[in-house]
Amino acid sequence: MDKKSLKDRITNVSGMPKDVVLGVPLLTVTGKNEICIENYRGILEYTDKLIRVQTKLGKIHVIGRGLQVEYYTNDEMKIVGCITMIEFCEGGV
Repeated sequence: MDKKSLKDRITNVSGMPKDVVLGVPLLTVTGKNEICIENYRGILEYTDKLIRVQTKLGKIHVIGRGLQVEYYTNDEMKIVGCITMIEFCEGGV
C-alpha cells in the first residue's frame, strides 16, 4: 500500500479534515479581489502582478493587477487586488 492511500484512509477513518492531516493547502477565494492561503511554506516571488507561493504539494501562482499581501502568519496569508488567475504547479519541497 502506498503512502498516499494510507494517509487518505487515515483521514477518512479519523473524520479529520484533509488540510489538517495531510498539510495540503487550503484556499479561500472571495470574489475576484481576495484569496486566503493556509498551509503554505513560503513566498517565492512577490510583484504587483504575480505572487508565487510554495506549498507542500507544489507552487500556487496568483496572477492579477495591484496584488498585495495584506497579512501573513506562519500558517496563513491573505492576498488582495484584482485576481485574474490562480495556477497550480505540481512538485512540492
